[in-house]
Amino acid sequence: MAASINNCKPKILILATAACAYPGADYVGQNHIEYPPNTYIIRVPAPVVFPEDFYLHCFEKGIGGIIIMSCGHECPYDGAYNRLADRVERVHEQMKERKIDSKRLRLCAICTVCARPFLKELNQMNAFLEGKHSTD
Repeated sequence: MAASINNCKPKILILATAACAYPGADYVGQNHIEYPPNTYIIRVPAPVVFPEDFYLHCFEKGIGGIIIMSCGHECPYDGAYNRLADRVERVHEQMKERKIDSKRLRLCAICTVCARPFLKELNQMNAFLEGKHSTD
């Protein structure tokens, strides 16, 4: 029964950098801190490898929201974060053109032990997708 309830919630895709954000997500799990079960985390070397159309395709296929959790300016790949931020801006413009709310795609920096920021980003996206529009 619980599985059918979870299927009704919009899916949240997290692209988590292997160097920072994924260890942060793992830290949440190791501490047995619960987060919404409609969350799917993919460990990636650097989210900048995903082209603009990847995000749009995810939305077309039913993903409710995407959170790109990166290392921020601490990224081990020179210039990757700036290129990623520019790419996200372009995707936001394309989303607006397609009448997709740009709040469904977020970019944030998460460190290796950032349980609270990880949960805050995830809960804000979940609340937004459920129509609660969190004011945090």
